[in-house]
Amino acid sequence: MVAILMTSSASFETFESLQADLAELIDRLPTLKNRQLIYNALATIVRLADSDIERLDWKILSAALADMERGFQLFYDYRHVRKVTIFGSARLLPQAPEYQMAVEFGRAVTRMGFMVMTGGGGGIMQAGHEGAGRENSFGLNIHLPFEQQANPIIEGDPKLIHFKYFFTRKLFLLKESDAIALFPGGFGTQDEAFECMTLSQTGKFGPVPVVLIDHPGGDYWQSWSEYINQHLVKTGLVNPEDPNLYTVTDSLEVACDAITRFYQVYHSCRYVGDRLVIRLTQELSDAEVEQLNAEFSDILVQGKIEKSQSLPQENQDETVGLPRLVLSFNQRDLGRLYQMIAVINQMGIPATKEQVHPERK
Repeated sequence: MVAILMTSSASFETFESLQADLAELIDRLPTLKNRQLIYNALATIVRLADSDIERLDWKILSAALADMERGFQLFYDYRHVRKVTIFGSARLLPQAPEYQMAVEFGRAVTRMGFMVMTGGGGGIMQAGHEGAGRENSFGLNIHLPFEQQANPIIEGDPKLIHFKYFFTRKLFLLKESDAIALFPGGFGTQDEAFECMTLSQTGKFGPVPVVLIDHPGGDYWQSWSEYINQHLVKTGLVNPEDPNLYTVTDSLEVACDAITRFYQVYHSCRYVGDRLVIRLTQELSDAEVEQLNAEFSDILVQGKIEKSQSLPQENQDETVGLPRLVLSFNQRDLGRLYQMIAVINQMGIPATKEQVHPERK
């Protein structure tokens, strides 16, 4: 009976504390920077509270929000650092050539200034951390009954977090990533590869460089690419330009170059209304913009590709000082958009001073 009373008292105190926190938040809401988005999130919870959803639904919502809270808090301090996500088999041993290639890749990209993210487990994930070093690594682990203990390199590091759900974990592995490197793996790696392609193809992720890496002389991804060409491209199930979404290589140099070259002139992009705004690290000449219009008019809904400074809607954007291209992209031909980014990265006025490192967002 005493235990019941103590539990009830603790629950009441917790409720009173929550009630006070909510009241304070409501009072402060009009002054908060993201007040409309916070209001939308709170309103969604209120609507759900009045609906007839199952207890399991609330458990999923609660756990997913807790997953996202951990992810948002971890990555906020690293939001200006470019990161490479490494996917691959958890089962490959250190003596495997794929493992050694992943070690060398992790070491190479950190020398270029990038940080490395993996699922935090063994195999290729451990290899990526081994190459990058603990200080340059993030581990996004998943609770599983097998295979997924944190590797010894990232274990105990504050940049290791544990997710309950695959979908929230994958959200951060992609959301926070500026490049994807896929090494050979099983069903999980294949799932990650096809999801990267699907999200890239539909404009829900990126644009970012996606590199499929074999060890020297290996043919895992080369065979995968042949399957794509034979059974998807040739049969019209994907666009002929869609293989531009990724690079297949067994060369460490080519893999690293595919990543750094992607950010040579291109910086990032976003939509403002129905217009795609492409931010650049340096301004293109009028002649170069005309070349883009001549080569890529087929991806425009209307108008032309035009040079621009930041738009009024971007006043709070940290990239406000970067030059831009603005276009009415059809949001369908993503393979062609990747082609255009490749052309843009071959353009630009040669810099007379040291360029900003590509890892800085």
